Amino acid sequence: MNGTPERDSGPAEPGSEQGGGDDRGSGLPTSAGAATGPGEPARTESLADLLGGRRGAVDATLPPLAFAAGWLLGGESLWGGVGAALAVGAVVAGVRLRRGDRPRSVLIGLLAVCVAALIAVRTGRAENFFLIQVLSNAASALAWTVSILIRWPLLGVLVGGVLGQRARWRRDPALLRGYGRASWVWTATYLLRLAVFVPLYLGGQVLALVVARVALTWPLVAAALALSWVVLRHSLPAGHPGLRHPVAPPR
Repeated sequence: MNGTPERDSGPAEPGSEQGGGDDRGSGLPTSAGAATGPGEPARTESLADLLGGRRGAVDATLPPLAFAAGWLLGGESLWGGVGAALAVGAVVAGVRLRRGDRPRSVLIGLLAVCVAALIAVRTGRAENFFLIQVLSNAASALAWTVSILIRWPLLGVLVGGVLGQRARWRRDPALLRGYGRASWVWTATYLLRLAVFVPLYLGGQVLALVVARVALTWPLVAAALALSWVVLRHSLPAGHPGLRHPVAPPR
């Protein structure tokens, strides 16, 4: 799912620090901080710290930019755009592997560029390079909405996976409610992209699609990480120990 926060370096270890209360002044519950050495203050962390996402979003904008550059420099040559996108996509994949990203995640990203290029070449339409983006955002919007309605909000699934909690977070009514509310922020990002991408795609506006792709990828992911964290933080009651410490109700 494009634009979904992802931490490529693997699951983070649950913190061992027990904290109390919600430090609203810092914007983070102190108990959500990562464990530190003896005598050191807890290092606070946000959803951006836990999930990453912004770095991967920046990487995702490079092949479309290369496609636009190759398309323009080649006199609106489809092959020029596709060749540039594939070359840059391969370089991005190599850089991601060198910095330790998961091979599966890297291959999925490269495969998406290859499929987008294949669709554009087979149809002979440059705007079809962005068809995968349109479809993936529609699928993501649907998946996030359904996950909230069935009380398995995807933000909770992602954060719980990173923290190694499995489904323990679902037994905490406050966390379940908070993840549900914060997941609507991510649903809105996919709907916003669709509202922009679909008219541009139908109008064959290749350069406008590239601009929209860049503007609605890493800046939007950064904004969604920040806003969903604010929503989640304010959904937790005072004294809640934080994301790393789900509170199961007494039986």
